[in-house]
Amino acid sequence: METHEFFLTLFLILIVARFLGELFARFGIPSVLGELFAGILLGSSILGIVQPNEVLKILAEIGIILLLFEVGLETDFKRLQDAGPKSLVVALLGVILPFGAGLSVSYYLFDLSFNISLFIGGTLTATSIGITLRVLQDIHMEKTNIAQIVIGAAVIDDIIGIILLVFIYDFSISQEANFSHTLSVAGMVTLFLVLAPVLAKALSFMIHKFHAKHLVPGYIPTIIISLILFFSYLSHLVGAPAILGSFAAGVALSRRFFLPFGAFLGTNEKLLAHVKSNMTPIIQIFTPIFFVMVGLSVDLSVIDFTSSQFWIMGLTFISLAFITKFIGAFFIFQKCLRNNAIIGISMIPRGEVGLIFAEMGRVSGILPNDIYAMLIFVIIMTTVIPPFLLKKYFKTECI
Repeated sequence: METHEFFLTLFLILIVARFLGELFARFGIPSVLGELFAGILLGSSILGIVQPNEVLKILAEIGIILLLFEVGLETDFKRLQDAGPKSLVVALLGVILPFGAGLSVSYYLFDLSFNISLFIGGTLTATSIGITLRVLQDIHMEKTNIAQIVIGAAVIDDIIGIILLVFIYDFSISQEANFSHTLSVAGMVTLFLVLAPVLAKALSFMIHKFHAKHLVPGYIPTIIISLILFFSYLSHLVGAPAILGSFAAGVALSRRFFLPFGAFLGTNEKLLAHVKSNMTPIIQIFTPIFFVMVGLSVDLSVIDFTSSQFWIMGLTFISLAFITKFIGAFFIFQKCLRNNAIIGISMIPRGEVGLIFAEMGRVSGILPNDIYAMLIFVIIMTTVIPPFLLKKYFKTECI
């Protein structure tokens, strides 16, 4: 793609995403769905004037890591820590139930091969943290107790999903369970989770120290974005999702994260205000690119809507995708069942994570075109419907 063509592509993405986001919001529909539809409209599904490419993928990746940094910056670490056991239960059941149901139904009911069934089960385990968090932000509920449980569960779900993808891919290629590779990835991710916040907090102290001494404008956005990119790189290096690194950086910089030597590495409230005022416009530019990219990655033209087999399998797996994630939230104690229901709904969107599983299966030659198309349909429905439900039911949480 020529440079001038890319400029036009980026222009279309930003303008159409903004227009449809505003339009959807005016009709009471979550704006994130407007951005997703912008991708579907511009991509192969309808107009076919924008195609995913490596540069757009990188910009989209920057968008999601910036979003997770913002979430980490606003996250109350103490409440996140308190919600930890509940988040772990929701995340584990949100992986075990969909994976077990998807694998069993594929293999025993639809008589698909074990490898195909593995990828279907893996796709159903996904949770799109980006979709859910944008909806929570849109309805101003990102700081509630329920949101802390959802954030923790979605992050854990992402980690488990990556480890599961490594295992499934290794098995499908070699037909042997490569536990050593899977365990090494899990070990590296665990080590990163322990060390990253400590290192990020130490670096934040250095940022505080030199904040008043800089002479060249742009100190805050340059240093903060550099920190986010560095931790995203470290996260990827150990086999974890890049968003985990940016989330850790945001948490460590927040006023609510304290280490044993937290008094020494104190948080400068004035600096935090500078960070937010400088970073918010940048985040608001890049984040929509990510959601447009999710829409661009969906190709409705591959789906054969006239096939009865497609509808039988599609509706079956959509039902499984909703029910298995939803049920997992009812294994923790909440003050009312509505809170459990909201947590369950929040874990349903598959989005880009589900697309990664499906695409991996297609590229490796394991998923045939009809199964891949069915999974795309399942991912679309489980991405589009939950934001409506969240906006309708998540007005307040039970006290």
